[in-house]
Amino acid sequence: MAKVGISDVAARAGVSEATVSRVINRRGVVATATRRQVEEAIRELGYERGGQSQLIVVLTPGLAQPFFGQLCELIESALASQGFRAIVGSTTVGGLQEIDFISSTMDLGIAGAVFASASNTLIDADPTVYQLLTERKIPFVLVNGAIAGHPAPSCSTNDAVAAELAVEHLWGLGHREIGLIAGPAGNRPSERRLAGFVRSMTARGVADPQRLVARQVYSVEGGMSAAGELLGQGVTGIVAASDYMALGAIRAARRRGMSIPEDLSVVGYDDSLVMDFVDPPLTTVRQPVERIAQSVSTAMVHLVNRKLVPSGELLFDPELIVRASTAPPRTPSVDG
Repeated sequence: MAKVGISDVAARAGVSEATVSRVINRRGVVATATRRQVEEAIRELGYERGGQSQLIVVLTPGLAQPFFGQLCELIESALASQGFRAIVGSTTVGGLQEIDFISSTMDLGIAGAVFASASNTLIDADPTVYQLLTERKIPFVLVNGAIAGHPAPSCSTNDAVAAELAVEHLWGLGHREIGLIAGPAGNRPSERRLAGFVRSMTARGVADPQRLVARQVYSVEGGMSAAGELLGQGVTGIVAASDYMALGAIRAARRRGMSIPEDLSVVGYDDSLVMDFVDPPLTTVRQPVERIAQSVSTAMVHLVNRKLVPSGELLFDPELIVRASTAPPRTPSVDG
């Protein structure tokens, strides 16, 4: 197959070769509409711009939590090994919005986008940004939340299994009053963990597991607030939707004069880098972040190179990491 050249791009876009050259080298003035025509022709023909790295936008809800920082770093590293450069955008509440970030980087000639647990985790997310990318024929990959009706590939942790692993662990230690600190309603990973928790507790004969669920935002403070609700119901074990929420639960328990794990066992989620060094070291469910990052990067590179990538969602099983924040309750249950 003959290599695609500037003349081919010019013919496809209906412009001169000089205009294509200006777009590729980012020199001179080119009308926005014309630039878009040329960029679209470049993508359609698979033209390789010699000497330039392809740009991939990676959007995340924030880098303050270690898990998201690690995920973005691994994706960035995997993309770099394939000759791509990643631009990481943190789209926190009240800050830069996804649509603004995507719009402002399109003129840089971005080759694709990764939504790393960003708006794609919301069930009622505004579809505008995905529609814009689709219209411009810019491929994107999703992490921890597929979009219903869209063929974009998605890589997610099996959150339902994560909750089931945590319940199984606490139940095996003798806990029967087990509470769940869940994330906000409408968050896909949160809803999946809730479903896994309810299913696991119901299978063990617990009536109305929903009474043992407290929702809050993903933060230490959110964990403290939710734990207060659950401790008031006499739970002896807590499954938290994030490591930070788990730390909040531990703080809430200690302010009540309780000891961890003697009076309360706590299981986190993520296995953030420092959880082995908190007091006590946190039992948690580890997301397979390395495998997810590698799969996301591979899918992104294939899409940019116009190779076939299976649509739909890949689910990656998590792993329970047992440390010192869980133990049998002071008065073990005598039932099975």
